[in-house]
Amino acid sequence: MNLFTELRTVVTEAIAALQAAGDLPGGLDLAAVAVEPPRDAAHGDMATNAAMVLAKPAGLPPRQIAEGLARHLEADARIAAVEVAGPGFINIRLKDAVWQQTVAAILSQGGDYGRSAVGQGLRVNVEFVSANPTGPMHVGHTRGAVVGDALAKLLAFAGFDVTREYYINDGGAQVDVLARSAYERYREAHGLEPEIAEGLYPGDYLIPVGQALKDAYGDRLLNQPETVWLADLREFATERMMAMIREDLAALNVEMDVYSSEKALYGTGKIEAALQRLRDMGLIYEGVLEPPKGKTPEDWEPREQTLFRSTAHGDDVDRPVMKSDGSWTYFAPDIAYHFDKVERGFDQLIDIFGADHGGYVKRMKAAVAALSEGRVPLDVKLVQLVKLFKNGEPFKMSKRAGTFVTLRDVVDQVGADVTRFVMLTRKNDAPLDFDFDKVLEQSKDNPVFYVQYANARINSVLRKAAEAGVATDDLTLAGGDVAALGHEAEIALIKKLSEWPRLVEIAAKHNEPHRVAFYLAELAAEFHGLWNRGNDEPSLRFVQDDLAVMQAKIGLARATGVVISNGLGILGVAPVEEMR
Repeated sequence: MNLFTELRTVVTEAIAALQAAGDLPGGLDLAAVAVEPPRDAAHGDMATNAAMVLAKPAGLPPRQIAEGLARHLEADARIAAVEVAGPGFINIRLKDAVWQQTVAAILSQGGDYGRSAVGQGLRVNVEFVSANPTGPMHVGHTRGAVVGDALAKLLAFAGFDVTREYYINDGGAQVDVLARSAYERYREAHGLEPEIAEGLYPGDYLIPVGQALKDAYGDRLLNQPETVWLADLREFATERMMAMIREDLAALNVEMDVYSSEKALYGTGKIEAALQRLRDMGLIYEGVLEPPKGKTPEDWEPREQTLFRSTAHGDDVDRPVMKSDGSWTYFAPDIAYHFDKVERGFDQLIDIFGADHGGYVKRMKAAVAALSEGRVPLDVKLVQLVKLFKNGEPFKMSKRAGTFVTLRDVVDQVGADVTRFVMLTRKNDAPLDFDFDKVLEQSKDNPVFYVQYANARINSVLRKAAEAGVATDDLTLAGGDVAALGHEAEIALIKKLSEWPRLVEIAAKHNEPHRVAFYLAELAAEFHGLWNRGNDEPSLRFVQDDLAVMQAKIGLARATGVVISNGLGILGVAPVEEMR
């Protein structure tokens, strides 16, 4: 049940009636016609821009169109009043009965309330985390993991067919560094002093890997040149690191559908095939790039390279895909990897990247646009940095990790649910401050607590109702007399509940799961506001002497709990039934 969609249908039917009467020309494009909450709630319940967007193509003054539409809208049984404002905006007020019936609809639909078919089953690939398999996940990866997983849940709730994917960057030089670092821990396991030279990974997390190498190889690799052991240790250490990463993701309640390997692209012809496709399009050529903008590096010299003509698809400059020594650039396997996703039949690709990948966005979009011939859109979400604080001070580095705070450091301190919710309290491209003290604070300034406290209060109401002999199952509550919910504070809460289906569709359309967290905080505030008013106005309390009235009010509380649970489900957070 989406009231905004239903009222948009009423508006389009009014437009059709004006066209049938000759008051509007036929063939008008209605795509931009919207029905949404007005910026100022005092103006009404809903507003439509129909007259404003149709005025120019119709060749008529917007107010004239608005007045014609208003006459038709006023005839709808659900509408209490219609007002034409300014040059042609139309404000609509609905009858209380429309809002009240929403409570029964929520209780009837339960976990499906707000679920949408807007995705139409389109196949979407969400690639996220994709941390280098060289160590445990750090706090930056944590935020990307939460954003990606919540986005996948949101899209699935909105009717998309979603695949969560992790791209293992196991084909680059950093994996050689991992192998050399693991070898030193292998030597350490044999009682030798490890030589952690500059550029190697110093974290204690490799000590168990060294011991595992000793168990697997004994002393056979000691004093051997790296040509003997490098390839084996690359694979051994990568597998161990990926096992650690999988455990980290599990601690955050994130589960991937697919793990793809960069290494698997080499020597298989996949990179060559992707670039040949681009070459056949005339997009691969031998050329010389302009010097970098700004101050030219002293060691820069013009040289011929194999380039992808990414400027043909919106990039600022063309990009090299092969180095002068004949080896691939980092960009070449990424092109092949995205070509593989296109070939697997996805209708939309989404990449969740760290903030340091900003320069990679245009070239990757250009590659996907070319490889799919514009059929498959790529949306890249950049996740900004997280700053950690404890006791008002920046949080110290993790010895185990060597250079950073790990995902486990965060989850072990505050739990997966709090971690996930807090990571979504800012838009992905905005920096986020994570204060270990504040995220556990029990106050209305902490959105995690405020939302969970609302759900706990709702459950306490249900328990009290049950103790009073009131049936609290959804089917019974859905049949209650919702006409008893007539106070402005109750209607205001119902209006907020009615926004949920629209919010889901908007958040999914823009790939923005943080909107769900924002909405839940607003819904919790509305619920707590009604609860607090009940302290002064007994008629607003959920537990009443009149059982019929009490059933309706309990139904409103339960409907609020349904929406909170549905929203928390998208965020990957378990609802709390009782605050301790």
